[in-house]
Amino acid sequence: MRIRRFALVLTAVLAGAIPAESATTRPADNWIGAWGFVPTPLPPGMTPPAPVSVTVPLAAGAAPAAAPANPILIDNPGNLPVVIPDADLANVTIRQLVRVAVGGKRIRLRFSNEGGSDVLMLGAVHVGVGGADGSILPGSDRVVTFDGHGATAVPASAPLLSDPIHLPVEALQKLLISTYVPGTLPRNHSLFQYVSGMPGDQTAQPQLPSQRLVRMTALVTEVEVDTTSANAVVVGFGDSITEGATSTNNAFRSWPDRLAERLVAAKSKWSVVNAGIGGNRLLRYGTGPNALARLDRDVFGVPGVKAVILLEGINDIGRGFTTQGPQDPATLEALIAADKQIIERCHAHGVKVYGALLTPYQGAGYASPEGEQVRTGLNNWIKTSGAFDGVVDFATATGDPANPLAFRADYNIRDKLHPNDAGYRAMGDAIDLGLFK
Repeated sequence: MRIRRFALVLTAVLAGAIPAESATTRPADNWIGAWGFVPTPLPPGMTPPAPVSVTVPLAAGAAPAAAPANPILIDNPGNLPVVIPDADLANVTIRQLVRVAVGGKRIRLRFSNEGGSDVLMLGAVHVGVGGADGSILPGSDRVVTFDGHGATAVPASAPLLSDPIHLPVEALQKLLISTYVPGTLPRNHSLFQYVSGMPGDQTAQPQLPSQRLVRMTALVTEVEVDTTSANAVVVGFGDSITEGATSTNNAFRSWPDRLAERLVAAKSKWSVVNAGIGGNRLLRYGTGPNALARLDRDVFGVPGVKAVILLEGINDIGRGFTTQGPQDPATLEALIAADKQIIERCHAHGVKVYGALLTPYQGAGYASPEGEQVRTGLNNWIKTSGAFDGVVDFATATGDPANPLAFRADYNIRDKLHPNDAGYRAMGDAIDLGLFK
């Protein structure tokens, strides 16, 4: 009996001791979203557009010109890159530039094949600190693995997380992710990326051989950081004006990027993730699933999310009342109902929602007096309803002081709809940092 009691006591002690020892030797993970770019899978039955890419020459100190997220919505400023037919890119290494909003001791990468109908093969992946013109800073290159393996297959219509990568990063640091793709790429949301001119696996090269910049599918759609400096994420949720589609490419000048810079300067505990899609809408498919359809993945799926800034609806309004083509009717009541749904679903997840006033669009390609009435009505409801946890006044920040219905000329890219770099900066500066205390 004594032996049995001793054995039971010893078992209980050991059972309690082992977890305690593990807890002291294994540091707690604190993964939060630190960079994002939304994949745009097509809805069932929709045929993808013909594959195209936009190429620009590499020039020291020259930033590639902005390409339109939706050519129907913006006038060609005259300096856009030329769109050329895209040969099937296969057996190539591509290098994607990202900038993390917060620092930490480790990172991991979220790859996306959500727009693909077949398996996406990743032959090899490396990541390192970004230097000039697509180069990797010496000593920073790391091999990326997936369950311990250097190569992997991403299932069709699915994302895939990498293993943790022991690469310390600083807030606002630029990283370059090099991926060797032995097969072909899916058609998806695109970014300007470096592409090797030499076939095969070039992921370990400090500089890609014979590289060029190509606007092509972004394989990495989120960077997560295991951080001790932040504990919350705010997601910018919207269309091209949130994505920063008309800012200088690869310069990180969208309004979410500017907000991230301000939060870092204020020594805040917040990170920022951009979940904008050019052409996106609240109610219908528009270059990506509508906002209600993608809320779970693009907001709730971001680790550490505690708040969202919602800037959606201008494409619903423009398409609903355009005089230049087919209309997709959108009423003020329907847009308000969609906003209410987003608020309710966010609150159910403990996420605060800050309503952003839609920016002016008088004179834009799909502007109309009827649409302006809806835009004004929606902005008034956002300001006065009390439904949101706070309000961000992007309308005043970008409006012409002499005519608030029009975009300020010096903040616009001449399409009277999208901001330029100065306009995006003004938007980022208009956000009250007190919302994130």
